[in-house]
Amino acid sequence: MDDVTLASLKAALAASPDNAPLRGLVLKAHLDRNEVKEARAILGDSAPDLFSEPDRLHAARTLVQAGEPERALLFCANHPSAEAALLSARALAALGRKDEARSAYQRAVSLNPTLEDRDLLAQLTASVRDVQPSAAGGPRLRVISNDDTAANEVDRVLAPPQPPLTFADVGGLEEIKQQIRKRIILPFQKPSLFERFKKKAGGGILLYGPPGCGKTLLARATAGECGATFYNIAISDILDMYIGESERKLHALFEKARQTTPAVLFFDELEALAAKRQFSREGTSAKLVSQFLAEMDGFAQNNAGVLILGATNTPWAIDPAFRRPGRFDRVLFVPPPDAVAREEILKLLIKDRPQESNLDLGFVVKHTSAFSGADLANVVETASDSAIERSLAQGTEAPITSADLKGALKEVKPTALEWLTTARNYARYANDSGQYDEVLAFLQAHGKS
Repeated sequence: MDDVTLASLKAALAASPDNAPLRGLVLKAHLDRNEVKEARAILGDSAPDLFSEPDRLHAARTLVQAGEPERALLFCANHPSAEAALLSARALAALGRKDEARSAYQRAVSLNPTLEDRDLLAQLTASVRDVQPSAAGGPRLRVISNDDTAANEVDRVLAPPQPPLTFADVGGLEEIKQQIRKRIILPFQKPSLFERFKKKAGGGILLYGPPGCGKTLLARATAGECGATFYNIAISDILDMYIGESERKLHALFEKARQTTPAVLFFDELEALAAKRQFSREGTSAKLVSQFLAEMDGFAQNNAGVLILGATNTPWAIDPAFRRPGRFDRVLFVPPPDAVAREEILKLLIKDRPQESNLDLGFVVKHTSAFSGADLANVVETASDSAIERSLAQGTEAPITSADLKGALKEVKPTALEWLTTARNYARYANDSGQYDEVLAFLQAHGKS
């Protein structure tokens, strides 16, 4: 509001001081101009019941900024809005009533998440304690610490947890799930029956396919279905610059798994540890591959109850010795999701997010034929960004709409096409043993051959 208009309104208020709506309008104008002192002068000693609900909020904000929290609480009392709860939290914090302030803050954020204020929360969760001086004397210290760190967060720092997953958490891939149930999970669940047929639980299975199609998620879900301890082995956990250390670490990991059966060892980006030895430029890499082979099916090793899962985007780079029966003898192709799987994945991704009631997932499914699971997640995340921006602009929570999803489809591009182009060449010209028959069948079924 410009100076001339504001001066006119103030003159009108001086002529009719009992005009409550006019007083509220002038009060808001001064607040919008960040003129707290002038706003406080306009407020005067007026009682809360002389103001409408919106104007009571302006009055409460004026009093909080003017350093009068007690009176601000009078204007916030019995006000139903989230903004009033947040102003109450600020006033209570200024009065040192932190428990009540935290309760008011939580109520405000539950009503309107866009009002979240991390600085205020840190102030409400900080504690002050006096540290006694030492016997030798010294100053008395006042220590401010933040007590909002839960015990489980400390545990996360020491050992990042892996929340248990099951196949219900993995959208689509029903044929692969069925194969895993038959070949992997049942031997863990019915060991006596399999022992009668001289079959042991464990072994190795290699998952391959385009990036982002759920290989890692499927491995974690397999461990959850087996009720087994899951070890996610990162490349950095193995590779070492010193000769012999990588092999030693690999052996130690297998020993740990053997001691905690049933266990699942999951090696992501397997090609970094199991590349073809004839193409290795360093002797140390070839030794690591040999150690890996010995751990999986060596003369002195007993891996009963240990399942080795590997995932790779480049199965053609894996040393062929790993494909021998007894090692990664079961190789499963994890393709991009089909239409049914895409719908299921989208439902899992959109679940528990604010969304309109008639969200058009069918449109997304129809226009994402070459999208991986990660690409679909990117679509939902991009749509969520749009909803968050709209929420911040409106000052209230705005749900994800079909328009948000359609807008996201214009931004997100499929990432599996490049892999499928490369895989097509191997399926056509390097498939003597039939190891890429599944890839070829997928390409033919989707018209990409």
